[in-house]
Amino acid sequence: MKKRILCYGDSNTHGYMPGGGRYPEEIRWPMALQRLLGEDYIVIEEGFSGRTTVYDDPVEGGFKSGQAYLPPCLMTHNPLDLVILMLGTNDAKHRFQGSAKLIANCNTILIDTIRRYGENRDAQPPQILLVAPIRIGENVVDTDMSTAFGSYAVGVAAGFGPAYAAVAEECHCAFLDASKIAEPSEQDAIHLTAEGHRALAEAICERVKQLLP
Repeated sequence: MKKRILCYGDSNTHGYMPGGGRYPEEIRWPMALQRLLGEDYIVIEEGFSGRTTVYDDPVEGGFKSGQAYLPPCLMTHNPLDLVILMLGTNDAKHRFQGSAKLIANCNTILIDTIRRYGENRDAQPPQILLVAPIRIGENVVDTDMSTAFGSYAVGVAAGFGPAYAAVAEECHCAFLDASKIAEPSEQDAIHLTAEGHRALAEAICERVKQLLP
């Protein structure tokens, strides 16, 4: 029986290309993960540009809260063996003024939601892989992203790794630090390059094989 994996994230899960547009399917890390894992797994893409952990966005409008959409998303795709959760970059925008610790702690709400609404074929909660997002490049202030992100956001994202690791330990989740695997593009300092998508897919593949052998 095929193992089902939900990838829940923001533009770096959706596959937003630095400068605009969307990477083709063969490049986006969830679909690259599908190829690496093979036909015994089903990988489901659920990335949305601008998605936060728990906040609606007063500038970009509604539907941005990862918490709000998560219950129907889970119930739509159940049964699920694993949920890969990678959110937090958009929480680092100026307007939210969140620290790395606060943003990491917001993921505890999402983890609780996954365990409440997600279930595998045995009606038990799916496993969770919490992924700390990649860093934000220091050159973001010189890009088109500077209106939303700045030097403050750079510092916040730099602290994601240890903050998310602490949350994963507290919540008994698997953990991966994407900042140790992939770099943001030079073009916009936020989004993954094609090489970054490939590297992230390979690293996540190894963790999935450990979690769902």
